[in-house]
Amino acid sequence: MEGPPRPLPPPVADSGRLPLGRWFLIAGSAVALAFTVASAVVVGTVGATSEARSALVDVIDPAALRVLELSEALTVQGSAVRAYGATGDERYMEDYRDAAAAESASLAALEALLSRMPERAAVRAELDTLRSASAAWRRDYGDRVAAAGPAERADLAEEEYARVGGERFRAVQAALTELRGHLTRLHGTATTRLVQGWQTLYAALGGMAAILVLAGIGFALIVRHAVLRPVAELTGQVRAVAHGDFEHALKVERPAELAELSGHVDAMRRRIVAEWRRTSEAQDKLEEQADELRRSNAELEQFAYVASHDLQEPLRKIASFTQILEQRYGDRLDDRARQYIAFAVDGAKRMQSLISDLLDFSRVGRAGGDLVPLDVAVPLEDALENLASQIEEAGATVTRDDLPRVLGNRVQLTQLFQNLVGNAVKFRSREAPRVHIGVRRAGDAWEFSCSDNGIGIEDKHSERIFLIFQRLHGREAYSGTGIGLALCKKIVEYHGGRIWVDNGEPDDGSPGEEGAPAGRGTTFRWTLLPGDADE
Repeated sequence: MEGPPRPLPPPVADSGRLPLGRWFLIAGSAVALAFTVASAVVVGTVGATSEARSALVDVIDPAALRVLELSEALTVQGSAVRAYGATGDERYMEDYRDAAAAESASLAALEALLSRMPERAAVRAELDTLRSASAAWRRDYGDRVAAAGPAERADLAEEEYARVGGERFRAVQAALTELRGHLTRLHGTATTRLVQGWQTLYAALGGMAAILVLAGIGFALIVRHAVLRPVAELTGQVRAVAHGDFEHALKVERPAELAELSGHVDAMRRRIVAEWRRTSEAQDKLEEQADELRRSNAELEQFAYVASHDLQEPLRKIASFTQILEQRYGDRLDDRARQYIAFAVDGAKRMQSLISDLLDFSRVGRAGGDLVPLDVAVPLEDALENLASQIEEAGATVTRDDLPRVLGNRVQLTQLFQNLVGNAVKFRSREAPRVHIGVRRAGDAWEFSCSDNGIGIEDKHSERIFLIFQRLHGREAYSGTGIGLALCKKIVEYHGGRIWVDNGEPDDGSPGEEGAPAGRGTTFRWTLLPGDADE
């Protein structure tokens, strides 16, 4: 039954009803932003730390080593030249020259490191100062002692050292100390940057781990707040409705999807409740009508009893006494009076027959109408036995197929076959009546047929013949009340089937079914349900 359109839930508008996807989008965006910042910090820190490490390991530490070598070379030069001046031993002069070469090599190595040196301008200035001081010392003292002859070598070494050598060497030592101190500061700065870089890296990695933990906690809270709790709330509401509290409203506030779902489910609940109430009201009315129908059926049963006894008894008396009147006083009556008496007796008998047929029609499905599995051949044999005198009088031949078991009522099916075979014998042509009862399987049912070679039925009357009191011929030609086929239709429909007339003829003039007579005639078809479970 179509109901009114389902009421729609109110639209989702307030911010407390964010869609679940937006909850996760906001949280995911925050986590992604935090990860981006942390990743940028990690990348920057790794770059700075790598740079500090490279400066420390690849530049500052090698430069400090070269300064140490330079200091040793300068010290060896000072000691060797003074020893050579005092002794004149050439071995000291070789040491002096080797130390000078070592100094040059160290200075060249420092020059190579300057391009990557932090604060390279200041370092270069200090290195230039050292180089100038060293050159001045060798020019004013070392080389002069090395070039002097044996007579003046000792005096020159002592006098020049006292006058300029010591001063020049102290300048060299001062420049060397300044350069060494600068490199020490650079080493300390690079070491601090390296340590700070590692600390920052550890802090950034710890921050990323914390972000992961917080993200997990946040998503868990979102799931709990926006999914689990509303689902549990909606489940409780639905459970309350399922337990019979149909007035319990279904409503959750978040997320938007569940809010909308609860609105639709609540609208469905309201509609079902409304339909249930209408159904209950209709059921109450139906029960009232059923009670009224039961009372009406009881009255109909009473009417049937009255019709079968109280109405037929006066008719029998009318017919009997009218016949007695004709027997006793017939010699005193003229032909017209006797004709009137015959009309009265015939009318009373036809009224009795009509009442009897109406009672049979009203009893279908009410009295003794249980359906049980039975062989169709049994009610057919009963019907043929009841029609034996008519069949013999008309010289009719009745044949049949092997009949199956159906779900039916023996009395009513006997009446069905009796009416159909009786009609085939009654509405015969000039030929001797030939009737065939056939059967075939039609899907889930058995399709029966009753074919004859009688006068046939025009197609335009194929529906009319099943209406009660409908006759195609006058009483002068064929007797009857016009209830027989209507009774057949009611019996078949009570058995769950349908009945119709088939006036089609085979193209080749052969029987329409095995054993069926040829010619126009009439074929009635009807269906019955199988009576075996395996069918």
